Amino acid sequence: MRQLFLLLILAFLFSGCSLKSYLEKSISESEAFEHSFTGLVIYDPDIKEEIFNLNGSKYFTPASNTKLFTFYAGLKVLKDSVPALYYTNENDSLIIWGTGDPSFLHPELPQGNVIEFIRSSEIPVFLSSGNYYDNALGPGWAWDDAKYKFSSEKSYFPVYGNYFRILKDSVGWSAQPEIFSKFLQFEEKSNSNKIEITQITENNQVSIIDSDENLYFEKEIPIKFTPEILKEILEDTLKRKITLIKKPITNYKILYSIPVDSVYKTMLQESDNFIAEQLLMLYAGMLTDSLSTEIGINSLTEMYLKDFPDKFIWKDGSGLSRYNLFTPLSLVYLLEKIYLGIPIERLLGLLPAGGVSGTIKEWYISDEPYLFAKTGTMSNNHNLSGYLKTKNNRVLIFSFMHNHYQGSSFKIKAEMQKILWEIHEKY
Repeated sequence: MRQLFLLLILAFLFSGCSLKSYLEKSISESEAFEHSFTGLVIYDPDIKEEIFNLNGSKYFTPASNTKLFTFYAGLKVLKDSVPALYYTNENDSLIIWGTGDPSFLHPELPQGNVIEFIRSSEIPVFLSSGNYYDNALGPGWAWDDAKYKFSSEKSYFPVYGNYFRILKDSVGWSAQPEIFSKFLQFEEKSNSNKIEITQITENNQVSIIDSDENLYFEKEIPIKFTPEILKEILEDTLKRKITLIKKPITNYKILYSIPVDSVYKTMLQESDNFIAEQLLMLYAGMLTDSLSTEIGINSLTEMYLKDFPDKFIWKDGSGLSRYNLFTPLSLVYLLEKIYLGIPIERLLGLLPAGGVSGTIKEWYISDEPYLFAKTGTMSNNHNLSGYLKTKNNRVLIFSFMHNHYQGSSFKIKAEMQKILWEIHEKY
């Protein structure tokens, strides 16, 4: 028995040495990586051994790999359901505070019981923003991204995913939800045969140059929030008069809504920035009663993230911020914490799976999924961190990061796919 054990250890040591040589040669000689900054850490959590480390303690812009921190924070703060409302009955009135819950009327998430709860109240309803201490946009977000859905505003009581959709079909123009149809304005047609969105104003007016040649058009527009538009949307949806106030949050109960995994899955697989930002504020509210990204990050770091091998800079929930800085080693350390904290079946079911789901559906294809990982992509940066199953049925944790390349990420991804497949085959 002892001899068999020694033979197994020697086999893994040999495979590790062979793999290390292959990785060093592949990365150093790769034309795809020639002009970028590359980091790769591979770790075997079962034997607690680092298999490979290239620039593991160097700092990278993580992009949406940041969502792994947001995910881990949720595992520490939340239980099985998302807090939807803080509420209290006071002076024959129902006073509610937002938790930051992203699911209310979100078209891609299941719905909880918020609408029924508010509609069934027979006393006046007051919505307070007294626990909200954040800005609509995050630090280090690109200003010219603000017109796109992926950069939707944060808010204490989000609705419809904080965006609306404009449509043109055979019937004509409309908006979803319909309340936004009144904000569509049409300019004189130009010589162009394309539909153009010329302006999106702070009061949600969308200026459109139409074209008769285009019978179908669809675009998602971030909602620009004012107290007036929030009140109007809520009253239209809830069929109740809503009075906005700024009463501080005290002596409250919590109304819970949908399962947390339904939110985590959409955030991780679709890389949903809005959900990530709202969740981080929600955690802050659970820990401190204050909806604030900065307060949330500071509290979470102090409580759960002080033991990391490298200090990190964490500025938002989604990774939109260029101020975020993580090392591959820190991401691997985080992924091990997650791996040890929840059942592997649940974990792999929430992450994008190569060839099957999410942002890597078209990559890492095999007969059986072997790669479960979170992408992180913005201009000039592409990262991938997660879990890799080998042919020998081992689970490896890895973080593969690339910053500062020019042009398309396609060659980077193709080379990463080749290398990660070899790890799957050889280790």
